[in-house]
Amino acid sequence: MSNKKQIVTIKGTKDGLTLHVDDTCSFDEVLKELDHKLLRNYVDDDQPMITVSIQLGNRYLNEEQLEQLREVVRGHNKLVIHSIESDVITKEDAMEWMKDSEITSMFKVVRSGQVIDVRGDVLLVGDVNPGGKIAATGNIYVMGHLRGIAHAGINGDTNAIIAASYMKPSQLRIANYISRSPDYDTEGVYMECGYIDLNQEKIIIDRLQLLNQKRPDLSGLERRMLNG
Repeated sequence: MSNKKQIVTIKGTKDGLTLHVDDTCSFDEVLKELDHKLLRNYVDDDQPMITVSIQLGNRYLNEEQLEQLREVVRGHNKLVIHSIESDVITKEDAMEWMKDSEITSMFKVVRSGQVIDVRGDVLLVGDVNPGGKIAATGNIYVMGHLRGIAHAGINGDTNAIIAASYMKPSQLRIANYISRSPDYDTEGVYMECGYIDLNQEKIIIDRLQLLNQKRPDLSGLERRMLNG
């Protein structure tokens, strides 16, 4: 019985084939075994088209290597690549991810006609006056009066939230969802937040303390706000 480690493991799913590639061997060994296994198992011209997803694990491939991988798969009839995924990202991708994950803090009043546009999350210690606007690709936290416009998740993030000490906005937007001001007066006793309820397909405004039940993946900042 051979104990040789498999470099490429092929698993069939209802969506096609998933290829798991060992990330410790050389790239040339990957290409050789992949070609051999596909040739041995998928040569029937009468079979329908099969989509292939490739999981690289902790292996990074440059564009030239990715094209070589595609060519091996495309060299076998009825196989078409659906996706190639890696757990490794480039330094540039990591820097972009960091920008989207950062929290920008500012201490000011957003007056009428002013617009604050932030990439990532924003923590505003101050007020957003009527006619003022604050927007972010991530979450928005206002430690003060929110009376103007707030737009979180401007690139389509439906998991974004908007929280404020005094929630009385002229307009609340999260991704492509829009809500108006609450129908009741807020005294600032409880911080409030707006989030999207996908079941109701609308923005819900509720006490911030209840958000943990809706968003169990809260970050450290939100937890500190909840716990005072």
